[in-house]
Amino acid sequence: MPSSATAAPVSLRIIRALAVGSLLALVALGLAWELWLAPLRPGGSLWALKVVPLLFPLAGFLRHRMYTYRWVSLLVWLYFAEGVMRAWNDPVAPAWLPILQIILCLALFTACALHVRLRLGPRKRKPT
Repeated sequence: MPSSATAAPVSLRIIRALAVGSLLALVALGLAWELWLAPLRPGGSLWALKVVPLLFPLAGFLRHRMYTYRWVSLLVWLYFAEGVMRAWNDPVAPAWLPILQIILCLALFTACALHVRLRLGPRKRKPT
């Protein structure tokens, strides 16, 4: 019997790759931002630990767990809000850092939402 990764339609595999890629890019950006590119303190800061919650869903993404895609679509809004706040008023970071964070958050959310929608397929609504 083929595994779920090989049996999945091409569109679902692309969406999964987008989700994993944007999640890993968000982790890399968070680490680079807080340790090298524009840390709050010279030499880096403990704010780099903000990426730790983003590491937990990686296993669920790689195992194609629907629940993981659902809760990550909520978690990502915290990082989106941080990107918007820092784009609005961060004297240390160059403007492209928070904009990149916002774009990655939107890509991750879109991938999660599309993944859930494709996996659930068309559902019949109950008459009210």
